[in-house]
Amino acid sequence: MAQKTISPDLDLKTQPNLADPAIRKKLSRAAIQGLLKITEEWNLKNAEAIALLGGISQTRYYKLKRTHQGVLTQDELTRVSLLVGVFRALHVLFHGKFANEWVSRRNSNPMFKNASPLSRMIEAGIPGILAVRRLLDAHVHGQ
Repeated sequence: MAQKTISPDLDLKTQPNLADPAIRKKLSRAAIQGLLKITEEWNLKNAEAIALLGGISQTRYYKLKRTHQGVLTQDELTRVSLLVGVFRALHVLFHGKFANEWVSRRNSNPMFKNASPLSRMIEAGIPGILAVRRLLDAHVHGQ
């Protein structure tokens, strides 16, 4: 069976080395497009999107939003990857509008303390986004 690759040096069976500037450059355009689609679907405010990206400058965020171009940092690519996982899991678990509204709704799960998953992801950064992704992935896989 042929090995799937995005490009000759990006093997989908292994984790890409996000410390490598060339790898980050190759992944950034798709990551930016994915992020912008998620922010649109989730109806996020610019400040929320900026916070999910780790508090990048408004100038940088608006440039990414306007041009869909740039090279994301290792941290930013990690955040986008986790957010894509959250987005995908929500669309497996829920249908229609609710899949996109879920992140902004109050949640009684103890990890959210009756706040929204979005607020948890913003406040806790990568560990918070990862916790939400793990929770959703567990539900997707019936655990």
